[in-house]
Amino acid sequence: MKNINKGWLYGFIGMTIFSASLPATRAAVGSFDPIFLTLARGSIAGLLGLSLLLMFREKRPQAKDLLSLLIVALGVVIGFPLLTAYALEHVTAAHSTVFIGLLPLATAIFGVLRGNEKPPAIFWLFSILGSGLVAGYALVESAGAFSLWDFLMFAAIVLCGLAYAEGAKLSRRLGGWQVISWALVLSLPLMLPITFYTMPTSFADVTTPAWIGLTYVSLFSMLIGFIFWYRGLVEGGIASVGQLQLLQPFFSLILAALLLNETVNLAMMIVTLAVVLCVAGAKRFAQKNVSTEPPVTKLANVRGIE
Repeated sequence: MKNINKGWLYGFIGMTIFSASLPATRAAVGSFDPIFLTLARGSIAGLLGLSLLLMFREKRPQAKDLLSLLIVALGVVIGFPLLTAYALEHVTAAHSTVFIGLLPLATAIFGVLRGNEKPPAIFWLFSILGSGLVAGYALVESAGAFSLWDFLMFAAIVLCGLAYAEGAKLSRRLGGWQVISWALVLSLPLMLPITFYTMPTSFADVTTPAWIGLTYVSLFSMLIGFIFWYRGLVEGGIASVGQLQLLQPFFSLILAALLLNETVNLAMMIVTLAVVLCVAGAKRFAQKNVSTEPPVTKLANVRGIE
């Protein structure tokens, strides 16, 4: 299988895993404070990431890697989880997940700025069209005015797009799971003590869905999904494979309806189907223009993604 096709396959698996993140977060904030939830999920994933790094005796990142790891930590370990958790206290997962359609454009832009990629002009046409459909839908649904929670979602998307591009660039040398693991470990000294400080005095009222949500975002959203996602961005190109997240609202809307009994209206489905066509167009015309340095594959058989 060609690398670019493998990249889209890995990216699709990662995107599918991430699709449940907002519904799981929505379930979790029903019982947990957003700050505690953000810190707890990062601490759990960080301890697991630390265990993996020690188990496989991974070399420490170089000093020049620290800035990139800090950007990844700021974007996907703290920024995106915290901002989305606050937003999901006030809006439904179905509403907020539409904003994920803006993430591919953010990722593509940062892929150019940080990853030295140069997609062709027609790629940008499909990317902007897909993102415009999502933004237009959000504007219509909010009667022409974005709420504070919409702005939080938008800020989360910007931070996440930056972290995706930065992490993918670093994954070319360190490997995908190593990058997210080191970013989590780098955050542990801050997150772990505050997690205990913000811990609820009692867990008696925590619902089963909230526990399931916390477990999912800690294990899958914070770590396992990145094993596939960063590998996909490296193999297939940051801007190109990043367009797969135009499909994420479709998967998330289905999960929100099935798991949380949220309403998915016809307009949501029409917008989602339209962005599917934009993804197909972006894949058709995107050109991979990234570093030719092969991604890290050591212990790939153990990781089960080769």
